[in-house]
Amino acid sequence: MGKHLRQQRRGRGGSQYRSPSHRHLGDIRMPHTKQGTGKITDLMHAPGRTSPLADLSLDGKTVKIIAAEGMQVGQVIQIGEGGAVASGNVMMLSSIPEGTLIFNVEARPGDGGKFVRSSGNAAVIVSRGEKVVVQMPSGAFKTFDPRCRASIGIVAGGGHKEKPFGKAGSKFHAYRSKSKAYFKVRGVAMNPVDHPHGGGSHQHVGKPSTVGRNAPPGRKVGRLSPKRKPRM
Repeated sequence: MGKHLRQQRRGRGGSQYRSPSHRHLGDIRMPHTKQGTGKITDLMHAPGRTSPLADLSLDGKTVKIIAAEGMQVGQVIQIGEGGAVASGNVMMLSSIPEGTLIFNVEARPGDGGKFVRSSGNAAVIVSRGEKVVVQMPSGAFKTFDPRCRASIGIVAGGGHKEKPFGKAGSKFHAYRSKSKAYFKVRGVAMNPVDHPHGGGSHQHVGKPSTVGRNAPPGRKVGRLSPKRKPRM
């Protein structure tokens, strides 16, 4: 009797492959306040995230935001227009000078930030006008509504990949928080009941490694067949 492939088991959404969201610190967004001044009260690690978070005391409430490089406890954060172009401050894209490094950029005004949120990343303001052009960390250029907000600076936690895990257990728990498998067994190393590429007197695929896009789930492993291109 054959077994389901790993991607099939993951697709069912069982507890083994589900991210432990009960340990996460919530949906981290920029404060909804359009104008105000807050103070950083704490910096913390967040499971499932590469970047550290900061507690921001604002209008008598405490909200969690993505920490900027160099942010420290006691730092004053300004939100809205009229603030200085300083690390951690939140401003509209229309008010940020060209060449400024930014992160946590909103896709639409008021959504709290969607782009450039992982550690060590930053985007750059290229030009301003009816639309604001931003160069993303990938190098691609993207246009935004000038009313969209962004945080000034670079996301904290850069270089975290250079730190060794030290032991397999640390890597297991780190990947578990992101709902990722920290090891991947090759299909050719499995038995025939476990994978279409398994079995044989030596490790080899034994059949064409390309599969059609309409192949059934139990056979859809390997490389997808190239997309058909129309004739010019």
